[in-house]
Amino acid sequence: MNTINPEQHINETPLTGVTQAQVYQRGQLATAQPDWLAEEVPVALVYNGISHVVMMCTPKDLEAFALGFSLSEGIIESPRDIYSIEINQTCNGLEVQIELSSRRFAGLKERRRAMAGRTGCGVCGIEQLADIFRPLPALPFTQRFSFANLDHALRQLKQVQSVGQLTGCTHAASWISPQGDLLGGCEDVGRHVALDKLLGVRAKQDWQQGAILVSSRASYEMVQKSAMCGVEILFVVSAATSLAVEIAERSNLTLVGFSKPGRATVFTHPQRIED
Repeated sequence: MNTINPEQHINETPLTGVTQAQVYQRGQLATAQPDWLAEEVPVALVYNGISHVVMMCTPKDLEAFALGFSLSEGIIESPRDIYSIEINQTCNGLEVQIELSSRRFAGLKERRRAMAGRTGCGVCGIEQLADIFRPLPALPFTQRFSFANLDHALRQLKQVQSVGQLTGCTHAASWISPQGDLLGGCEDVGRHVALDKLLGVRAKQDWQQGAILVSSRASYEMVQKSAMCGVEILFVVSAATSLAVEIAERSNLTLVGFSKPGRATVFTHPQRIED
């Protein structure tokens, strides 16, 4: 597993998504020391010239974020619905300019809603409560995963957290094969954004066999985004909310919480899991 030593990176070129700061440690308050902080910046997703949402993000893998968000929010049905993605620096943050097909843009305008950043609360900015509970597909039962391979996947999770290893400040979302091999992943200060980034990478790579593993709890939105993209199995390292379990049950998604070495709790549809 790739492990980053923060002290070795203080004088090196910083990674995308980190910035240097002077901090004071307990027991050494008289002397400032350099350390790394994860960047958090406003990122506006702009569809065909119209700003749709502003999210607080770690400024890396933004093309994957734009694609994954578009898929998980039902704005597009496939990557082919996006013609181009361009990232521009603005005075206050970043803009991701997304050119949609005319058919998908017409659909977006019909259901467009004002939304603010949702890194903490999935209801923020939604105009009608009915918009929270989008119709979800009934997932098929084509995937299987053995708990014997879960510990192997957990050991690899930090490999996708280059910023997190320096700062301790990011969530990770990864795609794991049925054998527990980590095929790829993304990180962000927001768990929803990390998941959207992964869903974008997954769509580009066309990964079908396997499951998602995220380093966070499972809120309803994490389940909803996964189900919208056809993911059948979602592992989270922490707890699940009651609404997350309800939506997972209704959409046929297998939700597994408290995913730790030697431990896991299956909340819904255990028939996909081999013990």
